[in-house]
This record gives sequence, structure tokens and C-alpha cells, in this order.
Amino acid sequence: MRSGQTIVSVALSVLLVAWPTPSRAQTLPESGVRSTAVGATVTLGGVVLPAARPQPSSRPTRRLSVDEAVTMALEQNLDLQVERLNPRIEDMSVAQAQSVYTPVLSSTFIGNNRNSPSNGFLSGAADNTDKVTDRVLRDSVDVAQEVPWAGGRYAASWDGSHQTTSSIFTSFDPVLTSNLSLNYTQPLLRNLTIDTPRWQLAIARANREISDIQLRTTVVSTQRNVRNAYWVLVFTRSFLAVQRQSLDLAQESLRNNRTRVEVGTMAPIDIVEAQSEVARNEEAVIVAEASVDRAEDLLRTLIFDPDSPDFWSIQIEPSDAPILAPRQIDVDAAVRNALDNRTDLDALDRNIETSNTDIRYFRNQQMPDVNLQVDYRATGIGGTFLERDGFLGEIIGRQQTSFGSVLGNIFTSDFPTWTVGVTVSYPLGTSSADANLERARLRRGQEDVRRRGLEMRIATEVRDAARNVRTNLQRVEATRVARELGERRLAAEQRRFEVGLSSTFFVFQAQRDLAQARNREESAILEYTRSLVDFDAVQEVPLF
Repeated sequence: MRSGQTIVSVALSVLLVAWPTPSRAQTLPESGVRSTAVGATVTLGGVVLPAARPQPSSRPTRRLSVDEAVTMALEQNLDLQVERLNPRIEDMSVAQAQSVYTPVLSSTFIGNNRNSPSNGFLSGAADNTDKVTDRVLRDSVDVAQEVPWAGGRYAASWDGSHQTTSSIFTSFDPVLTSNLSLNYTQPLLRNLTIDTPRWQLAIARANREISDIQLRTTVVSTQRNVRNAYWVLVFTRSFLAVQRQSLDLAQESLRNNRTRVEVGTMAPIDIVEAQSEVARNEEAVIVAEASVDRAEDLLRTLIFDPDSPDFWSIQIEPSDAPILAPRQIDVDAAVRNALDNRTDLDALDRNIETSNTDIRYFRNQQMPDVNLQVDYRATGIGGTFLERDGFLGEIIGRQQTSFGSVLGNIFTSDFPTWTVGVTVSYPLGTSSADANLERARLRRGQEDVRRRGLEMRIATEVRDAARNVRTNLQRVEATRVARELGERRLAAEQRRFEVGLSSTFFVFQAQRDLAQARNREESAILEYTRSLVDFDAVQEVPLF
């Protein structure tokens, strides 16, 4: 952050930054920068600060470590709960695409009663009747399926019937029939290696993989956001302690000045200046308290279940404190790691696979549509055979054939019917497959260029993140020196004031300069922490 900005502005800006790395203790050399919390004090940038004084409150308190906060978020975060449903939704899309290969079984039962008037001696009506009555009961079972290999399709059908008639021309009454029909269609060119169902299934599976990548992105981003919100709460509480300490110092100066005015060693105008300093610090405390509440609300919305009864009333107390240390950065290894693990690059690769599938499909659709069809049909007949005395003579005998025998005749029939044929079709002129293929090829070339551009952006982002780590570490060292010099200047100004060689104006100015130096050091620490977070995160997910 730039000079002159307060830690509140820093905290609010850090709320937008993710924190992907797990918390871990790191040691520092003696010249390093250290930020720890021990007991009731906080050591930040080499300055021992009092911890934020607890305010009287009846609110329940939840003490959390950063890892516990991350674990709770992975279980209860609403954004993650939404994102976890996407792979399941895509599973249904895959199941829908696969359903085309599910066998379809159908059954039909029909009853028919028909009375036909007699219109001549060949109508079949008996001498004592003027109509012919036919009664038929028929049932059928059919099954059909698209096979998942080679684009073929089969269909099988069986039907049986029981028919009675009053016609004198019949040889069976009742007559039992049974028919079996088998059909298989096999594409020989178009739809042989890939067809519409397999094309749609490949796309559905690619989308399923993309949903997994998006879920991984959301998980990493949630971890970053939770860690970031946790540490922002830690820093805002520490900053509140700094503001309260400054207020205590200003109030102590005001009391000392009043004493000096009473004994006549100081002008009354110095009390007004001290009162102004107290008012300024009271405002800073109010703003810092609001920042703590804001940071606490952000963290609670990330980790707690909103249906819990104490969602808004529970007070979060961080139990961890950040420990910062210089870190060796291998830029080349980080770039290689990012090119292997970045989720946006993985998602683009899945899109490229989809484009390759499109090209395969539309190239296949350009081929002639050549289909081999094989049909087989067998028939069995039986029932009660009527033996007559000559043509249309009297019935002199009956021969019974059971329905089971009729069914057996289907498979032992000496008169099966075979049909084998090939159909060929081909469009004359440009087909839709030609246009679709050209569009798919253009899109594939576009994605190749996009991937090269994305690889370059990833390498640039990683290098920039590494550069920020080095720069912010140098800033931390520089601001530490400036803060130490500010402390020495304030101590010298206070000694000059005590012997009458300085005024309250210069003392307060030295205090303000020291506060700004501390803020700049804290800002540099936060920027260094953020740059480490960005460096780790940029190797997995895009930062923006």
C-alpha cells in the first residue's frame, strides 16, 4: 500500500484477495520480520502491541484456528454446496446421453370382433346365415436397441393370434398363428466409427470433466478466501489494539498537559491541541472497531451454516497468528507447475478435445450413407384342422395342434424368409456436414491460438507474482528501518520536551509520523503475505 493509507484501507483491500496456502509456522533470521501473538500481547513488525481488549459482551465466542476455519468452510460454504451439485447434474447429462442404448421393450394386446354381411355365395357364409363372423385375439412383444458399438441397431418382434370364423372356406377353426421377426441394420461408412449418440455422449463426458475442474477451482478459491478473511480479522484486531494504545497515549498526554497548565509550566493552548489529538484517536478507534465487525461478518459468511440459530450472534476469536519469513522462489519451477496444474488450462484442453470430437463426427458425416440390412422371418400355424368330405363338404374329422407346437414350429420351420440388402444415399452438392466440418476446424484452430496465448499469460502471471514477493520483502525491510528511526525520533523529541527544548506540537507530530511508519510497515507485511498467497494460488487458479 502507498504511504499515507491506514491499516483499515489495507484490511478492506485484502478482503478481495484469496489465501490458498495452509497456515504453517516459519522461522526467521534475526534481521527478518516477525508477526506473532503470545499471551495478551501482539508482536508486529518488531513492535510489541497490546492485544485487543475484550469488551463486555454476552455473545457466545468461538475460538478457531485457520485450519479449522478452512475445514468448516469446505463442509458448510454455500458456494461450494452449489458447485458440488454441478458434477451430479452433468452425471445426469451423461446418463441421458447413454440412455439411447437402453433396450426398448413394448407389448400390445388386441381383441377384434368383425361381422361381415353376405353378398354372394363366395362370401363364406353358411346357408342358414347372412353374415360371416370373425373373432381375433392378438398379442405381440417387441424389443429394439441401438447398440453402443459400430452404430448398429437391432429389432426383434414376436406376435401370436387366436382366430375363429364362421366362414365355410376356412381349413382351421380356431386358427393359431405365431410369427418371429428379426432385423439388424449396420452402417458401413457413415456412422460406423462415430455417430450422433456417440458424439453426444463424448461431449457430455467432456462437460462432466469440466464440471470437476470448476469444482476444484471453487474449492481452491474458497480456501484462499477463508484464509484471507481469517488473517484480515487477525490484522484488524491488532490494528484496533494499536488505535486504542494511541488513544491511551493521547489521553495520558492530555492529563499531563493539564497538570502542567495548573502549575504554570505550560500554556493553556497546549490543552486544546492535546484534546484535538484525543478526538482524532477516538475516531480512529471507532473506525477500527467497525473494521473488526466487518471482517468478522465476512469470515462467518464463509465458514458457518446460515441456518444455525447463533449465526449472526457468535463472536469469532482467532487462535492463530501469522509468522512471516523470507522464502526462496524458483520461478522456472513455478511456471512449469502452473502449466501442469492450472484449472483454466485444463478446462481449455477439455474444450479442445470436444472440438476434436466435432471434427471426427462431421468428417464421418461427409461419407456416403451405406447401410447393410438383414431380416429373418419365421411363421408357425396350427389350431384345429377341419377335414372335409371334398371341396366344401361336410366336416368328417378334426386334428388338434397345440399352441406350444405352433411356437416350436417357428424355430423348426422349413420355410424361413431371409432378406439381405444394402441401401446407399449421398447428397448431390454441399451438405450441412461440409459447413459444420469447416466451422469445427476453424474453431479448433482458434483454440490452438487461445491456448498458446493462455500459456503466455500464465507464465507472465507467475513471473509477476514472484517479482511481487521479492519487491514486497524489500519493502518490509525498508519500512522496518523507517519505523525504528521513527521510534528513535519520538524518544528524542520526548526528551527534548521534558527539558523544555520542544513543544507538544513536535511531540504529537513525531507520534503521528511513527504511527504512519508503523502503518506502512504493517502494510508492507500484508503486501508481502498477499504476494506469497498470490504466488501459490497463481499456480493453480487464475487470480482474476
